[in-house]
Amino acid sequence: METTEITGLSSKNTSNVISALAKLLADFQVHYTNLRNLHWNVKGHGFFVLHSKYEELYDDAAAKIDEIAERILQLDGTPESRFSEYLKVATVKELDVVECGHAGIAYLLDTLKTLIAEEREILRLASEIDDEVTVALMSDWLKEQEKSSWMLTAFASGDKK
Repeated sequence: METTEITGLSSKNTSNVISALAKLLADFQVHYTNLRNLHWNVKGHGFFVLHSKYEELYDDAAAKIDEIAERILQLDGTPESRFSEYLKVATVKELDVVECGHAGIAYLLDTLKTLIAEEREILRLASEIDDEVTVALMSDWLKEQEKSSWMLTAFASGDKK
């Protein structure tokens, strides 16, 4: 018996949600690795603040990666686990070594824009098939990420004065 038989979701209807979640998983995996890069290599003004923030963000990304993979499984899909495959489909690209805090914040804002757009699409797809669990998950993340976008934008704008 499949999980979707118990939950009332049709495996035919969940295929688009699973595909979109798989893409989001790839992007979060690359993003996680990029956050480690930023955490390890940041230097200069704002080091202490950014070093801690990057650690907070990669811990959060790791938790989201697990939630995405588990949601794919709950929808009777199989999450990808090979980084080589993530790189083929991810919109988020691997970073070279980044030491500058300004470049790190710019990366974060650009990546949040990508992730938010993908999550809004997943929310739309999940809504169409009455997948309230995925809708709730994406809604919660969007709330967090919109606040993070505002805070990071405010942090970066303080350097322009």
